[in-house]
Amino acid sequence: MTQDLPRPPSALTATQLAMAPARAHVTVAGLVILRQRPGTAQGVVFVTLEDETGVVNVVIWRNVFESFRRAVVSGRLLRVTGRVERQAGVVHVVAETIEDVSALLDRLSDPVEISPFTSSANTAHDRSKAAPAAPSSGQHLQP
Repeated sequence: MTQDLPRPPSALTATQLAMAPARAHVTVAGLVILRQRPGTAQGVVFVTLEDETGVVNVVIWRNVFESFRRAVVSGRLLRVTGRVERQAGVVHVVAETIEDVSALLDRLSDPVEISPFTSSANTAHDRSKAAPAAPSSGQHLQP
């Protein structure tokens, strides 16, 4: 089952994340719907992302937040790579890298384009009309 999951930099949907094993290295992406930095959390930031299938909880430790502060604070659409953590039935992604891909929001209305966040095998678009799939691992998307 887990071998069918896309590997970074392609992103898992919120539904696919539920199938990912604990400690798996994954990438997720979505619209930022909530940012929390509770005073009692000792510098930890919690972000909730939403995609077309649900929500993803992201935990950002202080040192990661400092490295990616601008993306975390101002990004509307984020791509996060990290490790899956499961606690009390809740799945989180503990962030290692965070990328602000908000510039891609302008492309959401393109009807024939394959999403740069999901594996091309997971799309229902007509591949003969679709744009090229996301770049191979190690490359960043260019808006």
